Amino acid sequence: MIALIQRVTQASVKVAGEVTGEIGPGLLVLLGVEKEDNQQKADRLCQRVLGYRIFSDDNGKMNLSVQQAGGSVLVVSQFTLAANTQSGMRPGFSDGAAPEQAQALYEYFIEKCQQQGIATQTGRFAADMEVSLINDGPVTFWLQV
Repeated sequence: MIALIQRVTQASVKVAGEVTGEIGPGLLVLLGVEKEDNQQKADRLCQRVLGYRIFSDDNGKMNLSVQQAGGSVLVVSQFTLAANTQSGMRPGFSDGAAPEQAQALYEYFIEKCQQQGIATQTGRFAADMEVSLINDGPVTFWLQV
């Protein structure tokens, strides 16, 4: 399971012109699910995402998690993160989870974020989405479990 996380001052996602999720300061999480992923991996990735210390403390050092900083999370499904790009000029998607598995783990990940008390917004699984963000820093990290 893969999360591309971006520290943002604001982010939103639209489907067919309708805003489905919108946050102020926090994390935009682009979430990719691979064939071998399961709930244990989703638990671990959620723990890492919510605990990752990339927000500034009073001394300007990246020392606080999104939870400690009082931020929100916007989770957007992103199957292209599971692409194999090692060779050729076209990505391969054979490592990606089947849509049913990916959707179940995407929804499970969102539930785990909510259970941790984090204000969590979402995109819409498998939809053609428009994601807007203001990356703060810019700060972007790739987390994989």
